[in-house]
Amino acid sequence: MAPTDETLLATSDASPPGRTPPGGGPARARMPGWLPRAMVLALALIACFQLGSWAFHQLTGLLINVLIAFFLALAVEPAVSWMAGRGMRRGMATGVVFLGVMVVGAGFVVLLSSMLAGQIVSMVEDFPEYLDSVINWINQTFHTDLSRVAVQDSLLHSDWLQKYVQNSASGVLDVSGQVLGGLFRLLTILLFSFYFAADGPRLRRALCSVLPPAKQAEVLRAWEIAVDKTGGYLYSRGLMALISGIAHYILLEALGVPYAPVLAVWVGLVSQFIPTIGTYLAGALPMLIAFTVDPWYALWVLIFVVVYQQFENYVLQPKLTAKTVDIHPAVAFGSVIAGTALLGAVGALIAIPAVATLQAFLGAYVKRYDVTDDPRVHGHRTRSGSSLLGRMRAALRRPDDPRAEVVPGPEADGENTRDGSR
Repeated sequence: MAPTDETLLATSDASPPGRTPPGGGPARARMPGWLPRAMVLALALIACFQLGSWAFHQLTGLLINVLIAFFLALAVEPAVSWMAGRGMRRGMATGVVFLGVMVVGAGFVVLLSSMLAGQIVSMVEDFPEYLDSVINWINQTFHTDLSRVAVQDSLLHSDWLQKYVQNSASGVLDVSGQVLGGLFRLLTILLFSFYFAADGPRLRRALCSVLPPAKQAEVLRAWEIAVDKTGGYLYSRGLMALISGIAHYILLEALGVPYAPVLAVWVGLVSQFIPTIGTYLAGALPMLIAFTVDPWYALWVLIFVVVYQQFENYVLQPKLTAKTVDIHPAVAFGSVIAGTALLGAVGALIAIPAVATLQAFLGAYVKRYDVTDDPRVHGHRTRSGSSLLGRMRAALRRPDDPRAEVVPGPEADGENTRDGSR
């Protein structure tokens, strides 16, 4: 049967333009030429992101060490620059500064270790006497019949003591590994900080060489502010540590607490260079040593630590840090909390100088205006509340009441008058 004209017309309308595919079927849509390249590019970007994220997590410890080293180099920069300005080579000046810091630190650690060793030996020798006094007090108070031999046997044969000894023996290797890791980290920080301080001018030139002249001035200005704030923070803390150590030494020497000089140095350094909780950590050790002499001495040490901390917070610290750090106590506390949340103890140490540097750098770009002479600026309230109260009283009184108050309007000076008289 021959096809009609309507069938031929419908077939020609349904066929796509161009060449008809073999078999008479409809033509398939072809993939755009850019789609494979876009897919390959997207996969490459995802792979680079994953690789960068993995590398960042693997190098987090090294980056934190470099950050600590950078702030340490900023802290010693004024001393190194001063010695270099007197004719000493910069590398030699940096070595002298770091050698002095290491000698002081090593001496402090040796003295503290000897003090702790002596106190531990003394406490171990006197432990039977302490135990006898405690047992006698328990027997007299609670009418019991305990003996030191029975208590020692029960402690030596207890399950928790045996488990503790086993766990301690298995954890010796972990402690040794942590100690070696800490020494390696300290060596890494010292090495990087030495290079940052010794090659500071070369590092600044290398950084500025890739920036336009306008940006170079901003980078150098930011670097100078960071050096001033970090060095000022360190030196002000050192001065407060010296004052705190002298004050606590006088108290401990007056009470007759042994190792008063070392304890005073401990209190001064720990209370100043460990933010927020440093005061309580610093006061715990002198209280413990004083308790071995007389329990009342520990109470006196606690009272003195609390009183001195208030004196330092409200009198000493504002005067010493007004020109060096110049940061509000609330901002300092918030920066320490934020730094601890981000980087732990390292963030707590570098939070205050970092925020002070950022505040000083941004302060140069914030335009400030003269404050109007308004009482509310100084914390004084205006009389708007009294005027409102007067209007309420006038509205509640009868119109024919002779005591009705005449309240001035906004154009008046804001003071309430009676019967229209001033």
